[in-house]
Amino acid sequence: MPERVYIETTVVSYLTARPSRDLVIAAHQQITHEWWDSCSGDYKLCASELVVREAGAGDSQAALKRLDLLKSTILVQTRQEALDLAEELVNAGALPAQAFEDALHIAIAADQKIPYLLTWNLRHMANATMRSLIESVCANKGYKAPIICTPEELKKVKP
Repeated sequence: MPERVYIETTVVSYLTARPSRDLVIAAHQQITHEWWDSCSGDYKLCASELVVREAGAGDSQAALKRLDLLKSTILVQTRQEALDLAEELVNAGALPAQAFEDALHIAIAADQKIPYLLTWNLRHMANATMRSLIESVCANKGYKAPIICTPEELKKVKP
């Protein structure tokens, strides 16, 4: 049975956006497309109402593309336990208060026991300096933190 991956909003945005002129962002977009085309079938893709809400914001045509892409994902619940864990992540300093929704993505994945969280949010989520505190807070609350990674990192080795 394929493992589940929580698809965070930045991944959906990179998949549906026009190619960026910024070289780093353009590279992330290309990597995301390659991952989606060659690796996404190896996993059960999950998202939450938070992802849907974030994807539906902004330019209406771009939002429609993002929302259409999310139709192929399994929508997981946001339980009170996830909200509580997100608060704890912020209170412990694992993520700053202004990044509560980022903490909530992590908390939803942890609460739903989703092994991986796929993101391009390198500031607050896929950030090596924050990883140990995120994992520690989750463990102290009885959760296993998801492995927070980029599409570049989440590839199965195929024979």
